[in-house]
Amino acid sequence: MPASVAVFLFGLVVNIAAAQNAPAVVARPPLRIALIESMSGPFANTGEAVFKNLVWASERINARGGVLLPDGARNLVVERYDSKGQNEEALVALRSAIDDGIHVVAQGNSSATALVLIDAINKHNQREPSKRVIFLNYAAVDPALTNEKCSYWHFRFDAHADMRMAALMDVLKDDKSLKNIYLIGQDYSFGQAVLRQARSELAALRPDVKIVGDELHAMGRVKDFIPYAVKIKASGAQAVLTGNWGNDLTLLIKAAREVGYEGKFYTFYGNALGAPAAIGNAGVGKVLAVAEWFPNVAGAQSQAFYQSFRQRFPKPEDDYVHMRMQLMIEALAQSVEKAGSLEAGAIAAQMERAVVSLAGRQGTMRASDHQFQQPLEVALMGKQGAPGIAFDVEGSGYGFAVVKSIPASRAEQASSCKMIRP
Repeated sequence: MPASVAVFLFGLVVNIAAAQNAPAVVARPPLRIALIESMSGPFANTGEAVFKNLVWASERINARGGVLLPDGARNLVVERYDSKGQNEEALVALRSAIDDGIHVVAQGNSSATALVLIDAINKHNQREPSKRVIFLNYAAVDPALTNEKCSYWHFRFDAHADMRMAALMDVLKDDKSLKNIYLIGQDYSFGQAVLRQARSELAALRPDVKIVGDELHAMGRVKDFIPYAVKIKASGAQAVLTGNWGNDLTLLIKAAREVGYEGKFYTFYGNALGAPAAIGNAGVGKVLAVAEWFPNVAGAQSQAFYQSFRQRFPKPEDDYVHMRMQLMIEALAQSVEKAGSLEAGAIAAQMERAVVSLAGRQGTMRASDHQFQQPLEVALMGKQGAPGIAFDVEGSGYGFAVVKSIPASRAEQASSCKMIRP
């Protein structure tokens, strides 16, 4: 046998033996996030949209090596739990997630649901301290959640309703032609809070504006908003202010267009989930929305961020990306790494001091009430290609141009939270 072949075979045997005796590489279990949302029913589209956001955020972290812990890196995995739009089902989903060994819960598309989840998590964490859970909230904006109902285990990454209202009023107060306004909202804690704050802000900032309509409707149950639209038009209102979201907003705007209503819409969520396409050309220069970020926010980093999302989810109906959801997952990864642990208490201790940035945007978690502090933007609907509108929404041909930027220091509001710490 040639010496070179003998050396090769000897080396091969040694390598095989070494491989057999080497300790096996153990794949570390992932850090699992339980998304509790409507995955069926009238608001299923909102749950699906959130799921894509959280998946994309997790993929970005996993692509850079996952969440680093002393015993190795962990990938993030988002698991779906269907609340079916019902509080009782959300509680069942929470129990299932806890039984499945999950310690991070995410929810947001209902303040009423968030309230019952906070109460259940508070009780669970006290009862079973070895299985504690933290709650990440990306969209439930009833102010009470970080005021009188605040919890050490709850972290809100969206601006609450009063913060959003103040941003909208920063624009509305300068509209000197506005004399009459119609208030309409969903009949639950958030919708009630929006209208209550609207009345207060109007009285303080624009006492000359007359409220010609003020009503609440059942959430997710109205199939035909024509009767509401007829009342709005007949009232002579020059503008509508609403906190409606999901199909309740889309159907309201569609109905207003069908009856020929030509006033403005001051909205919390008029920039997505079918609303721009529903109102069409009638909304140009008339529909305003408030958010922590819009695709047309100026800057190369922001544009690259949005284009990256569209590459990942190219279908027009999937065009729903929110910076706050991305920052939330970044904050989770940061907090876990700083804690060096997957234990909820250790994560919470780091989460309440989180400072995160992405694509030129930055936010800070306020420890006193766990309300995330970040800049807000108010934007006006227009045609794609118009000044400030490089990107449209959901392939509709309409987008939103930023008309007012509110820094975090101005968006911040006082809190009545009296945090009970473990």
